[in-house]
Amino acid sequence: MNIVIIVGSLRKDSYNMQLAKTMQERYSAKMNIDIADIRSLPHYEQDEENNPPETVKKFKQSIANADGVIIITPEYNWSIPGVLKNAIDWASRVDKVFIGKPVMAAGVSIGMAGTLRAQLHLREILSGLQAQLLPPSGNEILINFAAQKFDDQSGRLADEPTLGFLDVVVDKFVDFVKLSKKD
Repeated sequence: MNIVIIVGSLRKDSYNMQLAKTMQERYSAKMNIDIADIRSLPHYEQDEENNPPETVKKFKQSIANADGVIIITPEYNWSIPGVLKNAIDWASRVDKVFIGKPVMAAGVSIGMAGTLRAQLHLREILSGLQAQLLPPSGNEILINFAAQKFDDQSGRLADEPTLGFLDVVVDKFVDFVKLSKKD
């Protein structure tokens, strides 16, 4: 199973990127996970959407070829970061690669609420794009107090209860992706 992770943070030591890397390593036996490069995407420009730059074509093709997508977002000003919205805008135009694509949302924050508000906005956006969203009930990966849950040396998620919950939700996502392929 091929999965693409889109991380909505460009920060070098981003907890959200560390979650993506934790997942890439931890679930390598279950799925092949590629982390998309959104740093190289230019600002979305409608004048170029029919003939976008090569980086945009590669990004969109990675989503189109994937069996599913995991979007890991920080929360900036109670919503998703602009860089993530830019990536989604490119992916939603012309080829519309999110239509019917199984998607799971996750996020990490240093605060108490995790990324609850950002994920609500993300779900609203993806619903409008006709993505197949993993139902939220019991599947919300809202990792809070990140500084206490990630290992200082490896950078990876190390909190056992959080990892256990992540294991359960990832298994549900794998089943969700398999079920969507049967349709």
